[in-house]
Amino acid sequence: MTEQEGMRVGVLTGGGDCPGLNAVIRAVVRKGVQVFGYEFVGFRAGWRGPLEGDTVALDVQAVRGILPRGGTILGSSRTNPIKVEGGIEKIKDNLAGLGVDALIAIGGEDTLGVARELYDNGVNVVGVPKTIDNDLNATDYTFGFDTAVNIAMEAVDRLHTTAESHHRALICEVMGRHAGWIALHAGMAAGANVILIPERPFDIDKVVEYVESRFKTRYAPIIVVSEGAHPIDGQMQIQTGELDAFGHVRLGGIGQRLADEIEKRTGKEARATVLGHIQRGGTPSAFDRVLATRFGLQAIDAVRDGDYGKMVALQGTDIVRVDLSEATAELKTVPVERYTEAEVFFG
Repeated sequence: MTEQEGMRVGVLTGGGDCPGLNAVIRAVVRKGVQVFGYEFVGFRAGWRGPLEGDTVALDVQAVRGILPRGGTILGSSRTNPIKVEGGIEKIKDNLAGLGVDALIAIGGEDTLGVARELYDNGVNVVGVPKTIDNDLNATDYTFGFDTAVNIAMEAVDRLHTTAESHHRALICEVMGRHAGWIALHAGMAAGANVILIPERPFDIDKVVEYVESRFKTRYAPIIVVSEGAHPIDGQMQIQTGELDAFGHVRLGGIGQRLADEIEKRTGKEARATVLGHIQRGGTPSAFDRVLATRFGLQAIDAVRDGDYGKMVALQGTDIVRVDLSEATAELKTVPVERYTEAEVFFG
């Protein structure tokens, strides 16, 4: 047996769950075991797993039948070891004690930010991009996004019929803290009359104007809004001020605030629907299953090549490797020209 064949590889999933995580785990383990002869250890609950040495056996039998399943068989959390005193050293000690030679971290901006910190401190890490928000730099798409968009699109399709029956304005709040990709794609696909995203502070007067214009056509207005969308300074208060473990502000329900404001200004009924975690759940789309599988295969190849400190990424139709530092340097947000395309259909 060669040194490479005797490798022990750790796998974890961090941050919010999303459809496709299990497909990555399956691909990593299947190729790692069957092609390279590696042994795997799964870490439970994101970064809490290596922080506390909480592991689960991960072999081919453990990943059978998980391709179509949403969520993650390893569990996840928003644990941030950088905020834990001596957290990075604890992880290094636990990895060494468990004989883990390399670690595959599957997650979004926060999870991969920790992975980059670990790599800078001498840990062999490969990253896999996961976020329904599609806001990770250096990759065209992240798995989970396509499924989330389709769930949101179907919800808006259903809202159209009930909105028109009651002749009321309906607001659909979707996920997207800093980037409005879900709102943009779902809104365009479902024929929303207004789309509001974090990148473009909105004028509530203009939103009301669009709503009233739509009512004049005898059709009911549908607004799709990202949870992180916000008005021009001073128009509305929308944040709670509370912070999570990674320092993100907990958002205060922009959908309901909009509904209240529209109803007050127009005299028409307005109702808000918050999709929330519905967007994260359920079986992944075909696109996400294939993308997640390809990411997993390429991630274990990077381990095989000793190409650490990298994240696998989709560029065009190719899976490439980029530096973790490049992937986490800044968020990928909706460019002005993409939003301008959607504005043609407002009102």
